[in-house]
Amino acid sequence: MVKRLLVISIVLFGSVAGAEETADRIWFGGPILTMSDAALRAEAVAEKDGRILAVGSEAEVMAHKGPDTDMIDLGGRTMLPGFVDAHGHVFMGGLQAMSANMLAPPDGEVTDIASLQQTLRDWAAANAEAVKTSQLIVGFGYDNAQLAELRHPTRDDLDAVSQDVPVLVIHQSGHLAALNSKALEVVGYDAATEDPAGGVIRRRDGSREPDGVLEETAFFGAIIKLMGNVGEEGAEAFARAGAELWARFGYTTAEEGRSMPGTVQVMRKVADEGGFKIDVVTYPDVLVDRDFIKDTQSDTYRNRLRVGGAKLTIDGSPQGFTAWRDRPYYDPVGDYPPAYTGYPAATRDEVVDAITWAYANDVQIITHANGEAASDLLLAAHQAAIAEHGPTARRPVLIHGQFLRSDQVDALKRLGIMPSLFPMHTFYWGDWHREHTVGPELADNISPTGWMVQRGIKFSSHHDAPVAFPDSMRILDATVTRRSRSGDIIGPAQRVDVITALKAMTIWPAWQKHEEATKGSIEVGKLADFVILSGDPTAVDPETLDQLEVLETIKEGVTVYASSDDDGNAAKLAALAGSWTLVALDGEPVGEVVKAITLEIGDDGSAGGSSGVNRFMTQLNTEALTEGRIGFGPAAGTMMAGPPEAMETERMFLQRIGAVSGYAIEGDTLKMWAGDNETLTFERAN
Repeated sequence: MVKRLLVISIVLFGSVAGAEETADRIWFGGPILTMSDAALRAEAVAEKDGRILAVGSEAEVMAHKGPDTDMIDLGGRTMLPGFVDAHGHVFMGGLQAMSANMLAPPDGEVTDIASLQQTLRDWAAANAEAVKTSQLIVGFGYDNAQLAELRHPTRDDLDAVSQDVPVLVIHQSGHLAALNSKALEVVGYDAATEDPAGGVIRRRDGSREPDGVLEETAFFGAIIKLMGNVGEEGAEAFARAGAELWARFGYTTAEEGRSMPGTVQVMRKVADEGGFKIDVVTYPDVLVDRDFIKDTQSDTYRNRLRVGGAKLTIDGSPQGFTAWRDRPYYDPVGDYPPAYTGYPAATRDEVVDAITWAYANDVQIITHANGEAASDLLLAAHQAAIAEHGPTARRPVLIHGQFLRSDQVDALKRLGIMPSLFPMHTFYWGDWHREHTVGPELADNISPTGWMVQRGIKFSSHHDAPVAFPDSMRILDATVTRRSRSGDIIGPAQRVDVITALKAMTIWPAWQKHEEATKGSIEVGKLADFVILSGDPTAVDPETLDQLEVLETIKEGVTVYASSDDDGNAAKLAALAGSWTLVALDGEPVGEVVKAITLEIGDDGSAGGSSGVNRFMTQLNTEALTEGRIGFGPAAGTMMAGPPEAMETERMFLQRIGAVSGYAIEGDTLKMWAGDNETLTFERAN
């Protein structure tokens, strides 16, 4: 009888590790959603050496408790598998994190051209040293659909911000941008410049003079020139900041969904220096360097980075009217010719050749296609590749598929193409699609997750950050409710249940990336990658899903992000919050530097200050704020040069603050140490 009960317990809860194995950590005391169909819910999870040792009933898992096991009471909070980024741009997300926030509410405060201009001015004033070094004022995330003027900012609008420093503001889609006159001069775009293939340089009315707005390849070429002064250290800071941003939203695996060989090399340097706390998988552009992709593609991470395959882009942005449709846009806003259908970003021969190459070389290829015509070409290219080489086991992926027809969904299933969809469009641009891109009837079927469920097709849901913040709860909410900014439901028939939506953020994108054996569900032997939420998504009103908060992100058993809103750390953070001035480094008084070295800790756990010559920014690891423990994430900052002695002091300070693990507050003195050595001593600033 006892043996029979044990077998039933294993079937129900999946805990198969021997009881003699002692766990490093055990989580209990809250709902645990495993995302495993064998046992969707559990009461406790045990971890050892970064892997899941046991999962199941609390009594069963507690058999792995030892004298040194950390016992972590969830306190009613909900644990899920760490989210797997189905598609995003973590490197460019770092640029977003360090740029002026051009987003509209609720993610930003830009509502019209005037507020866009003022946000840029405020950012430039607050980041004067960075602007001087990079020779660039940069903003990310404006959306002409949300501006009161319903248009893009022009060179004249941005000249009002600065006529001396190049100004670059990137559209929320990441497929368009606006430049001021100085930036156009640096890039070399003028009346004589022809539109590049797959792109458009918009012109002033009645003239060939650029008006400042660039589409697709015209923008992609320009940004490379404008970012030239950022340098290697700045690029590395983007990579670190992006991975940190993803972790804040519960992602334990991030994606850079379109990279160049140089970008991969920057990320490789960051990874080999230990700069990534979560896994990062990247897909270099297949139209740039195929030999590089073949030589670097791997199913194995090295220092949390791997090249997963190749990226192909067929068209552009649906909300920006650059997606390639099979019929005219419904009511496009702007100066478009009659029966305008958008345009491709690659030729038919390029698309067919790239996909055939991927099949021939056993390379996973993920393909951006938004409009119906783009998806038609994608499907035809896969059909041709299969005819020549047979089906592939590399799991090719359609990225976005915003305007898919139902017959195209049938073809995806027949050809074995995994759809990675973008349901957040229903919130951000659902009203815009209904009124301007495809019209009210077809708008109901954008990001057609319901069709996928009806056909038994695995799909993943993504954020495409920095198109939007990598907000996991916004993805979940949009996939389940499909409510637009106006409150309307965009396609009730395409809504899915909460568990399906969660699978599209966990186990199914893990399968998409060939990582389902180690990620995506809480099962014995898999990596201990978890996210802890403020509530149970299956128990709350679906209309409040976007109000759930990510409280903690855990990678292989180690906390890589903890929210300062977590009550257990609030008092400790409050004691640390404020401005501190460094008075001693490695026990020695700080010598004179260009300016005082300071540490400013915000109520939200953000941290930064002056490192002597430059400004720096980092993030406090709030989970470490148990008695006497502290930690900071990788630091990013400006790159000004100074006197050699000051630069050496700055280098030592940044190295020490990245290594500290202990702290104590004694009156107005804050001491930090690494191991047994006191390394930093601060006095609270008046």
